[in-house]
Amino acid sequence: MKKGIHPEYVETNVTCACGNKFTVQSNKKELHLEVCNECHPFYKGGKEGTAVSKTGRVEKFNRKYGLNQEAK
Repeated sequence: MKKGIHPEYVETNVTCACGNKFTVQSNKKELHLEVCNECHPFYKGGKEGTAVSKTGRVEKFNRKYGLNQEAK
């Protein structure tokens, strides 16, 4: 590696808008975030974080048009 071209890493104080504070290493001394793992809905288990639908497309179609898929 060439000397003198790489940034120097320092202890970085990170502050989130929710008030959460933690430290990481970066080339800046301070960082201010809008969301972090403590306040983002995906990490808190909110509905926005779930990727699985409760009902599939076929079930929605059948319910919308009143079709029953009973075993024959």
